[in-house]
Amino acid sequence: MILLPVLWWPGAILAAALFADAALSIRPPKFIRDCLDGVRFPREWWWVLVAIKLLAVAGLVAGMAVPGIGLAANIGVVAYFVAAACAHIRSRFLRQEFWLNCLGMLALSVAALLAAYTRW
Repeated sequence: MILLPVLWWPGAILAAALFADAALSIRPPKFIRDCLDGVRFPREWWWVLVAIKLLAVAGLVAGMAVPGIGLAANIGVVAYFVAAACAHIRSRFLRQEFWLNCLGMLALSVAALLAAYTRW
């Protein structure tokens, strides 16, 4: 099992995307508000999503040097977006935000995991 990434840049790209997502989520624009309201996620808990994303960024960055941390963080990001996709499907909120934002980030996180931790 590979505990350090074979390639560092997929994790860096994912970390940058998650950091941007977390920064946007501090004062969410309409498309993020619509998404969270669409899956009926309580507004008083929105701050938790920012914290989770920032912790994932820290894990992805630390994982470039510390064995196992980046792998665990990347798997956690995949799980986060799988849970988000399930929330969208369960609430039947399958608009553009689901296809572009949710599934787009899920695809990015899976691609980063495969590119960084497998030998093609």
